[in-house]
Amino acid sequence: MSVVNKLKYMVSFLLHGNPKKTIANISYLHPNHQLQGKKIIITGGGRGLGFAMAKKFKAEGAVVLIAGRNEGILKASAEEIGCKYLQLDVRNVDSFKSFIDEADKQLGGVNCIVNNAGISLHENGFLDVSLKQFDSQFDTNLKGAFFLTQCFINKSMENKTEGTKNILFTSSETSITVDERPYGLTKAALNSLVQGLAYRYVNEGYRINAVAPGVTVSDMVGAGTDGNLTCNYNITDRYYLPEEVAEVACFLLSDASNCLNGQILVCNEGKTINARWK
Repeated sequence: MSVVNKLKYMVSFLLHGNPKKTIANISYLHPNHQLQGKKIIITGGGRGLGFAMAKKFKAEGAVVLIAGRNEGILKASAEEIGCKYLQLDVRNVDSFKSFIDEADKQLGGVNCIVNNAGISLHENGFLDVSLKQFDSQFDTNLKGAFFLTQCFINKSMENKTEGTKNILFTSSETSITVDERPYGLTKAALNSLVQGLAYRYVNEGYRINAVAPGVTVSDMVGAGTDGNLTCNYNITDRYYLPEEVAEVACFLLSDASNCLNGQILVCNEGKTINARWK
């Protein structure tokens, strides 16, 4: 240590005492226990990607509650998975506080939420979008996720929830490209929300990330459900499976990803990479 650095150290010691010491524990996770201790709400959890997430999270030791509008679908899915369920329309912001309170009660405390509910109305282009279509997608994909996350953070602060609190959003590959239609716009806004929340709340014990799938088998996409995964739109000419994306989501909620915050993980095999060395 140079004389100058020694003097700086001495001055710092006189002003502040011993220097701050920070340590970190590395998490080594065992199969089927990656999410042990996690208590997770999943919106849009009755089918598609939300269902695949719920199934994976439960298998990895989490306590799971799925939410959605259709009680019949929720009940059947919850019975198959072995998890809890509550009805929720993410367009009804006024219901969020009571929903979070009830979910917190049923799970014995909530420390993770997955904002997965979303819709796309597949308009042909900018000039085909009606006000009703615009509002429907923004209310579901953005406003609902925004205010439900707000309620979740308020509840965890009220409960003084210990440990890391995880918030995961389902974005889309359209969020990192250009799109004039409401679906892509809502997902681009979600990405900004992810990074803004991550920056704002990292020192209060929250990790906020997103998965951004490519075209994935689902009722919303309306293809691939017959087992034929051929898809010329994706880079490898196939639809992605919700179970593949659920694996990435599981990693983001697990302690193995503790150093990730404010990240949007695009699950499309690199299709939207826009530059390469020649």
